[in-house]
Amino acid sequence: MTIDPRAQALRALATFVVAEAPIGDTLLRVSQITQEAMPAAELAGISLLGDNGKPTTAIFTDMDAPEIDAGQYESGRGPCLDAWRQQRVIRIDEMDKASGDYREFARTAQAHGVKSTLSLPLHAANRGVGALNLYARVDHGFSEDDEAIGADLAAVAAIVLANASDYWEALKLSEQLTEAMRSRAVIEQAKGMLMAQSPNLDADGAFDLLRRASQRENVKLRDIALRIVEHKGLSTGHA
Repeated sequence: MTIDPRAQALRALATFVVAEAPIGDTLLRVSQITQEAMPAAELAGISLLGDNGKPTTAIFTDMDAPEIDAGQYESGRGPCLDAWRQQRVIRIDEMDKASGDYREFARTAQAHGVKSTLSLPLHAANRGVGALNLYARVDHGFSEDDEAIGADLAAVAAIVLANASDYWEALKLSEQLTEAMRSRAVIEQAKGMLMAQSPNLDADGAFDLLRRASQRENVKLRDIALRIVEHKGLSTGHA
Protein backbone atom coordinates (compact mmCIF):
# COMPACT_ATOMS: atom_id res chain seq x y z
CA MET A 1 0.00 0.00 0.00
CA THR A 2 1.46 3.34 -1.09
CA ILE A 3 1.65 5.99 1.62
CA ASP A 4 0.36 9.41 0.55
CA PRO A 5 3.30 11.79 1.17
CA ARG A 6 0.93 14.71 1.74
CA ALA A 7 -1.06 12.85 4.41
CA GLN A 8 2.10 11.51 6.00
CA ALA A 9 3.75 14.93 6.19
CA LEU A 10 0.59 16.68 7.38
CA ARG A 11 0.18 14.07 10.09
CA ALA A 12 3.79 14.56 11.18
CA LEU A 13 3.36 18.34 11.36
CA ALA A 14 -0.03 18.18 13.05
CA THR A 15 1.29 15.92 15.80
CA PHE A 16 4.50 17.89 16.30
CA VAL A 17 4.82 18.89 19.94
CA VAL A 18 6.54 22.28 20.05
CA ALA A 19 7.19 22.06 23.78
CA GLU A 20 9.59 19.17 23.27
CA ALA A 21 12.26 21.15 21.42
CA PRO A 22 13.71 24.67 21.19
CA ILE A 23 12.31 26.79 18.38
CA GLY A 24 15.40 26.27 16.21
CA ASP A 25 14.94 22.50 16.38
CA THR A 26 11.24 22.93 15.66
CA LEU A 27 11.99 24.94 12.52
CA LEU A 28 14.54 22.40 11.35
CA ARG A 29 12.09 19.54 11.79
CA VAL A 30 9.44 21.46 9.85
CA SER A 31 11.94 21.85 6.99
CA GLN A 32 12.86 18.18 7.09
CA ILE A 33 9.26 16.97 7.09
CA THR A 34 8.43 19.15 4.08
CA GLN A 35 11.57 18.10 2.24
CA GLU A 36 10.77 14.43 2.82
CA ALA A 37 7.37 14.91 1.17
CA MET A 38 9.05 16.10 -2.05
CA PRO A 39 11.14 13.32 -3.68
CA ALA A 40 13.23 15.73 -5.78
CA ALA A 41 14.02 18.16 -2.97
CA GLU A 42 17.65 17.85 -1.92
CA LEU A 43 17.86 21.02 0.15
CA ALA A 44 15.42 23.02 2.22
CA GLY A 45 15.59 26.26 4.14
CA ILE A 46 13.37 28.74 5.92
CA SER A 47 13.73 32.47 5.28
CA LEU A 48 12.84 34.70 8.22
CA LEU A 49 13.71 38.17 9.45
CA GLY A 50 17.05 38.20 11.24
CA ASP A 51 18.00 40.21 14.32
CA ASN A 52 19.04 43.04 12.00
CA GLY A 53 15.55 43.21 10.48
CA LYS A 54 16.71 41.78 7.15
CA PRO A 55 15.79 38.42 5.55
CA THR A 56 18.07 35.53 6.41
CA THR A 57 18.03 31.76 5.99
CA ALA A 58 17.55 31.01 9.64
CA ILE A 59 17.17 27.24 9.27
CA PHE A 60 18.52 24.90 6.60
CA THR A 61 19.02 21.20 5.97
CA ASP A 62 22.19 21.70 3.94
CA MET A 63 24.96 24.31 4.12
CA ASP A 64 24.39 25.19 0.45
CA ALA A 65 20.94 26.65 1.20
CA PRO A 66 22.03 29.90 2.93
CA GLU A 67 24.76 30.41 0.33
CA ILE A 68 22.21 30.10 -2.48
CA ASP A 69 19.79 32.45 -0.75
CA ALA A 70 22.49 35.05 -0.19
CA GLY A 71 22.24 35.97 -3.89
CA GLN A 72 18.63 37.08 -3.55
CA TYR A 73 19.04 38.75 -0.17
CA GLU A 74 21.83 40.96 -1.49
CA SER A 75 19.91 41.95 -4.62
CA GLY A 76 16.47 42.06 -3.02
CA ARG A 77 15.15 39.85 -5.83
CA GLY A 78 14.39 36.16 -5.61
CA PRO A 79 11.62 33.53 -5.52
CA CYS A 80 11.55 33.11 -1.75
CA LEU A 81 11.38 36.89 -1.24
CA ASP A 82 8.49 37.16 -3.71
CA ALA A 83 6.73 34.16 -2.17
CA TRP A 84 7.06 35.89 1.19
CA ARG A 85 6.01 39.35 -0.01
CA GLN A 86 3.22 38.27 -2.34
CA GLN A 87 2.02 35.33 -0.24
CA ARG A 88 1.93 32.89 -3.13
CA VAL A 89 3.76 29.74 -4.18
CA ILE A 90 6.54 30.37 -6.70
CA ARG A 91 7.97 27.50 -8.75
CA ILE A 92 10.99 27.67 -11.01
CA ASP A 93 11.09 24.70 -13.37
CA GLU A 94 14.29 25.59 -15.23
CA MET A 95 16.86 27.84 -13.61
CA ASP A 96 18.26 28.80 -17.02
CA LYS A 97 14.99 30.61 -17.72
CA ALA A 98 14.91 32.47 -14.41
CA SER A 99 17.88 34.73 -15.13
CA GLY A 100 15.62 37.52 -16.35
CA ASP A 101 13.59 38.02 -13.16
CA TYR A 102 16.07 36.60 -10.68
CA ARG A 103 19.48 37.09 -12.25
CA GLU A 104 21.60 37.05 -9.07
CA PHE A 105 19.70 34.20 -7.48
CA ALA A 106 19.78 32.10 -10.67
CA ARG A 107 23.52 32.58 -11.02
CA THR A 108 24.19 31.51 -7.43
CA ALA A 109 21.76 28.60 -7.60
CA GLN A 110 23.34 27.26 -10.78
CA ALA A 111 26.79 27.53 -9.21
CA HIS A 112 25.52 25.10 -6.55
CA GLY A 113 23.95 22.75 -9.08
CA VAL A 114 20.35 23.79 -8.34
CA LYS A 115 18.13 23.61 -11.41
CA SER A 116 14.61 24.04 -10.03
CA THR A 117 13.03 25.44 -6.87
CA LEU A 118 9.76 25.67 -4.98
CA SER A 119 9.16 28.58 -2.59
CA LEU A 120 6.25 28.37 -0.17
CA PRO A 121 4.93 31.38 1.77
CA LEU A 122 4.50 31.10 5.51
CA HIS A 123 1.78 33.30 6.94
CA ALA A 124 0.14 33.45 10.34
CA ALA A 125 -2.33 35.91 11.86
CA ASN A 126 -2.90 37.40 8.37
CA ARG A 127 0.71 38.40 7.87
CA GLY A 128 3.67 36.92 6.06
CA VAL A 129 6.28 35.59 8.45
CA GLY A 130 8.68 34.01 5.99
CA ALA A 131 9.06 31.40 3.27
CA LEU A 132 10.01 27.75 3.13
CA ASN A 133 12.26 27.00 0.14
CA LEU A 134 12.98 23.67 -1.54
CA TYR A 135 15.76 23.07 -4.06
CA ALA A 136 16.26 20.30 -6.64
CA ARG A 137 19.28 19.49 -8.78
CA VAL A 138 17.15 18.46 -11.74
CA ASP A 139 14.96 20.46 -14.11
CA HIS A 140 11.23 20.30 -13.35
CA GLY A 141 11.92 18.86 -9.92
CA PHE A 142 8.55 20.00 -8.62
CA SER A 143 5.13 19.31 -10.13
CA GLU A 144 1.73 20.93 -9.74
CA ASP A 145 0.93 18.20 -7.22
CA ASP A 146 4.04 19.23 -5.28
CA GLU A 147 2.78 22.81 -5.31
CA ALA A 148 -0.52 21.68 -3.83
CA ILE A 149 1.19 19.50 -1.24
CA GLY A 150 3.62 22.28 -0.44
CA ALA A 151 0.86 24.84 0.01
CA ASP A 152 -0.93 22.56 2.47
CA LEU A 153 2.27 21.81 4.35
CA ALA A 154 3.28 25.47 4.49
CA ALA A 155 -0.11 26.39 5.97
CA VAL A 156 0.27 23.81 8.73
CA ALA A 157 3.96 24.65 9.17
CA ALA A 158 3.09 28.31 9.73
CA ILE A 159 0.70 27.30 12.49
CA VAL A 160 3.38 25.11 14.05
CA LEU A 161 5.85 28.00 13.89
CA ALA A 162 3.36 30.44 15.37
CA ASN A 163 2.56 28.02 18.18
CA ALA A 164 6.25 27.38 18.80
CA SER A 165 6.99 31.10 18.92
CA ASP A 166 4.06 31.74 21.25
CA TYR A 167 5.08 28.84 23.49
CA TRP A 168 8.69 29.90 23.87
CA GLU A 169 7.78 33.57 24.31
CA ALA A 170 5.28 32.60 27.00
CA LEU A 171 7.86 30.33 28.62
CA LYS A 172 10.45 33.11 28.53
CA LEU A 173 7.98 35.54 30.09
CA SER A 174 7.08 32.99 32.75
CA GLU A 175 10.74 32.40 33.55
CA GLN A 176 11.34 36.15 33.78
CA LEU A 177 8.40 36.59 36.13
CA THR A 178 9.53 33.66 38.25
CA GLU A 179 13.04 35.08 38.44
CA ALA A 180 11.67 38.50 39.37
CA MET A 181 9.61 36.95 42.17
CA ARG A 182 12.65 35.05 43.44
CA SER A 183 14.75 38.21 43.36
CA ARG A 184 12.10 40.15 45.24
CA ALA A 185 11.89 37.42 47.89
CA VAL A 186 15.68 37.44 48.40
CA ILE A 187 15.77 41.25 48.61
CA GLU A 188 12.95 41.32 51.15
CA GLN A 189 14.73 38.67 53.21
CA ALA A 190 17.99 40.64 53.14
CA LYS A 191 16.16 43.82 54.16
CA GLY A 192 14.66 41.97 57.11
CA MET A 193 18.06 40.72 58.22
CA LEU A 194 19.56 44.21 58.01
CA MET A 195 16.68 45.66 60.00
CA ALA A 196 17.05 42.94 62.62
CA GLN A 197 20.74 43.80 63.02
CA SER A 198 20.02 47.56 63.23
CA PRO A 199 16.79 48.30 65.16
CA ASN A 200 16.77 51.95 64.04
CA LEU A 201 16.87 50.96 60.36
CA ASP A 202 13.50 50.92 58.56
CA ALA A 203 12.58 49.11 55.33
CA ASP A 204 13.44 52.10 53.12
CA GLY A 205 16.80 52.51 54.80
CA ALA A 206 17.60 48.83 54.41
CA PHE A 207 16.77 48.97 50.72
CA ASP A 208 18.92 52.09 50.33
CA LEU A 209 21.88 50.22 51.85
CA LEU A 210 21.40 47.40 49.36
CA ARG A 211 21.05 49.83 46.46
CA ARG A 212 24.23 51.76 47.32
CA ALA A 213 26.20 48.55 47.80
CA SER A 214 24.96 47.37 44.39
CA GLN A 215 26.10 50.60 42.74
CA ARG A 216 29.42 50.71 44.56
CA GLU A 217 30.39 47.14 43.70
CA ASN A 218 28.72 47.11 40.27
CA VAL A 219 26.84 43.95 41.28
CA LYS A 220 23.17 43.22 40.80
CA LEU A 221 20.94 44.15 43.72
CA ARG A 222 19.73 40.56 43.96
CA ASP A 223 23.31 39.27 44.29
CA ILE A 224 24.04 41.74 47.08
CA ALA A 225 20.87 40.59 48.86
CA LEU A 226 21.79 36.94 48.33
CA ARG A 227 25.20 37.54 49.86
CA ILE A 228 23.55 38.87 53.01
CA VAL A 229 21.06 36.00 53.14
CA GLU A 230 23.96 33.57 52.86
CA HIS A 231 25.65 35.45 55.78
CA LYS A 232 28.43 36.92 53.68
CA GLY A 233 27.44 40.45 54.60
CA LEU A 234 27.97 43.70 52.75
CA SER A 235 31.33 44.98 51.55
CA THR A 236 33.46 46.51 54.28
CA GLY A 237 33.49 49.78 52.31
CA HIS A 238 31.20 52.58 53.30
CA ALA A 239 27.64 52.13 52.10
